[in-house]
Amino acid sequence: MTLLPEKVKVLSLTLALGIAALLTCERAEAAAQETLIVAGGCFWCVEADFEKVRGVEEVVSGYTGGTVPNPTYKQVTAGGTGHYEAVEIRFDPAQVSRASLINLFLRSVDPTDAGGQFCDRGASYRTAIFAQDASEAELARSAVASAEKEIGQTIVTPILNAGPFYGAEEYHQDYYKSSDRVLTRFGYVAKKDAYKRYREGCGRDQRIRSIWGDDAPFVGG
Repeated sequence: MTLLPEKVKVLSLTLALGIAALLTCERAEAAAQETLIVAGGCFWCVEADFEKVRGVEEVVSGYTGGTVPNPTYKQVTAGGTGHYEAVEIRFDPAQVSRASLINLFLRSVDPTDAGGQFCDRGASYRTAIFAQDASEAELARSAVASAEKEIGQTIVTPILNAGPFYGAEEYHQDYYKSSDRVLTRFGYVAKKDAYKRYREGCGRDQRIRSIWGDDAPFVGG
């Protein structure tokens, strides 16, 4: 069957409009996603916590705050790079607000500890909130003030200007749920089992519970 020129034009126009609509939707979805960068000690634990939050689409473990471009895990943990172990939380602001995520973050760490977090000591394991603009910095200051009032202690988690965020090596991503096996002092075990033993052995949840009580959002995770 041969299509008339008019029908060809209609079909072409319909197809073009359909493609344009799909591209518009994709751009809108991409534009809707926002990011929050925080450091809370071991990035495996922060990633595991925040991927449970409704509206969080992805959490990427990485490094930020320092001066060395594209650092490795070995460089960061050895010290001297200025980098923190951090995460980039990618979220849908229509489902969860930036303020809510900052409040959850403060209650998922020990923000009174300036020397690291739990059993992990040293500069790369300190806490921090990396503000991407003045509005986010103000949200963070408000959250810190509220948290200080709640626990009656000084919070030492700094609010820093965000800089480049470098994703960590692939083997660190989604560590808490990976079935890949790694060698530990317990022998070869799945990463997810190694993560659980690490978290328990480090006393993370116990310390958070002692500070925040029932307001600790991820205890037991």
